[in-house]
Order: sequence, then C-alpha cells, then structure tokens
Amino acid sequence: MNDDFINPIDPDKITENPHSLAYPHHAGSAVVKPIDQGKMKGRAVSAMEHQTDMQLQQIYEQMQLLAAQANKLSDRKKIAEFIYLAEMRFEPLINHTYFLYQRESGEYVLSMIGPDQWGKSKSLPTYIATIKLLADHTWDIQDKNPNVDFGS
Repeated sequence: MNDDFINPIDPDKITENPHSLAYPHHAGSAVVKPIDQGKMKGRAVSAMEHQTDMQLQQIYEQMQLLAAQANKLSDRKKIAEFIYLAEMRFEPLINHTYFLYQRESGEYVLSMIGPDQWGKSKSLPTYIATIKLLADHTWDIQDKNPNVDFGS
C-alpha cells in the first residue's frame, strides 16, 4: 500500500476554516440565495411612497382645516364690518341671536326679527346672516345666506 494520498480536489478550492466562507461548503449547508437587489429596493421604495403619501394626506387635511378656519374668521370679520355699519335701533346683548339684512338701498340693518317671522310685509330686506354676539364683542355666524359673498 502506498501511504502517499493525493487529494483530487484542487488546493485553491479548499480551506482550513470552512466556517468563514461566504457560501455553503457542503451538501448539508443552509441554502444561500443571492438577494434580488431590484425586488428588495422596489419593496423599500413602495413602502416609503406609501408612508410619505399617508403623511402628505394628513398635511393636506390639516391645510384644508386651516383654510376653512381662515375663511370662517374672514367671514366673521366681514360680517362684523357689516354689523357695525348697520342701522341698530337697540343695544345688542351678549349671547343673543340677531339677524342681519340688507335693504334695497344697500344699507344694512340689524334686527331681532328672523327671516321667517316677517309676516306679510311686501318690502322684505335681503337676509344676510343669523348671528350671535359673543362675550368678546365679536359675532358668531350661525347661519348665512349662501347667495351672499363675504369675500371682498
């Protein structure tokens, strides 16, 4: 018998420390599959887009709320201007509801009579808004004529 064993495996293909190899080194090793970089990045981009879209939607909804609040404040300011230019034959009381009208002549009138309480009067002024005097002497719009623009 010949004691000289010749290993048929190329010495460049073996290692003294197989645990340090980046790939499986025998049939019982765990399966190592290369990562599909495109698929991984695609999922990451999709998740990022979904998350940022959700956050953008939240910001958009907040902007809409702020715009609605700004419009409401603008309407309150304009109504207050109309009221303080209006003819008043009484002193408005805090927490009471009043009605703002505009006559054909263009002048404004503050009244305690609601639009459905005029009876059979022939010359009805144009209903502008139902308003309530608040404690800080600002006016809360409780209802308004949708055909009246408070914009400018």
